[in-house]
Amino acid sequence: MTDKILVEGDIANFLPAFTPAVVVVQPGQMKASGPATIGGKKICIDGDESKLEVPGCQYVTPTYPIPGTGTLKISKLAGDQKAKHSTVGGTAMLLLGSQFDATFEVQSKASQVPPSGGPPVFDGKGSYDGKGSFVAANATVSGT
Repeated sequence: MTDKILVEGDIANFLPAFTPAVVVVQPGQMKASGPATIGGKKICIDGDESKLEVPGCQYVTPTYPIPGTGTLKISKLAGDQKAKHSTVGGTAMLLLGSQFDATFEVQSKASQVPPSGGPPVFDGKGSYDGKGSFVAANATVSGT
């Protein structure tokens, strides 16, 4: 199956649900390292997704309503987001595809004030899992 090839500057949109956390998501921009270009922009190749980071996003959970912050990352591409036949220098090109797996890594923990008062209680988790998808600027060139 063919799909649009990702290029430098394409957008990674994250869904806000990182259950049970809800993240105030911001988009990330892909940085491409492929030597070939489409429309003057470098092609994204396998491994480029691991360099994408969106720091400074706030989050809360039902238990910890005082916001914390963290960084959004792509943890794993879906099977249809890595070309099987289209390569650059032997490395698979990245395709628009369906949804990738994402991770929200906590930097500053969300918290709650206990009902009895006292010091805040902090979220014990260091990361949460979610999903996201790409928005491709390239509307003409596809890969398989």
